[in-house]
Amino acid sequence: MSMSIRAYIFPGQGAQFSGMAKDLYESHAEAKALLTEADSILGYAITETMFSGTDEALKQTNITQPAIFLHSMAAVKAAGADFDPQMVAGHSLGEFSALAASGAMDWQDALRLVSLRANAMQHACEIRPSTMAAILGLDDMAVRAACEEVNNGGDTVVAANFNAPGQVVISGSVEGVNKACELLKSRGAKRALVLQVGGAFHSPLMEPARAQLAAAIESVLIRKPLCPIYQNVSAEPATEPAQIKANLVAQLTAPVLWTQCVEAMHRDGATEFIEMGPGKVLTGLVKKIIVS
Repeated sequence: MSMSIRAYIFPGQGAQFSGMAKDLYESHAEAKALLTEADSILGYAITETMFSGTDEALKQTNITQPAIFLHSMAAVKAAGADFDPQMVAGHSLGEFSALAASGAMDWQDALRLVSLRANAMQHACEIRPSTMAAILGLDDMAVRAACEEVNNGGDTVVAANFNAPGQVVISGSVEGVNKACELLKSRGAKRALVLQVGGAFHSPLMEPARAQLAAAIESVLIRKPLCPIYQNVSAEPATEPAQIKANLVAQLTAPVLWTQCVEAMHRDGATEFIEMGPGKVLTGLVKKIIVS
């Protein structure tokens, strides 16, 4: 009998919705205890916004990130002994969920880091107007090349998220992203869609946030996870705490190599991808990446 190898994947920003984790809170004592403790750690009732907040309230980076993290953690608690990962990965923010779920970090420490990261990112966004855009229908190299041309012209824009073949998100200054979108459309992109985000995540414009987060990550205890974690910056399995820390710090200003993470997990034997948290965005991307 062939053995099923489970890869658990954890979503990032954009998966939030009003009512998130409410069913877990109401039906699982452990999930309820975790969410109740989270309110006291953060010092405000984030559960109220998760369960009944407006889309507008949930879109604020400093709410979105801890809310998605907590939904993922509540799902892990609710799964109990059924949660048995052989490998884990998370998309951007989801990497913190993956680390806490795999035992590399206490979820309470991870929540504090996620909250700090969200506030630092929000602040970095306020320093300089910046944005992101989804580019559909071109390969990774074409997107990277166009971004380099715009950078050489003096604007800031980089390929930030490699989500699936033909689906790359670019990130940078408002002018840089707009110029790159025009250039990419002229080169055959099916769509170049500016996203409703607070700023230029996973770009050099996040440097102020990265410096702040680095100090906090340094002070947190990271243990060897129960299983390898495929991190965004390397797309390779990591188990050593020092390596995990370095990758986590680099992640804020580096691209999210999601396509490559999924390919690497598949290469290493993953037969089943299970998404933990709100939505099914990553499950959809996996289907585009691994065409059986």
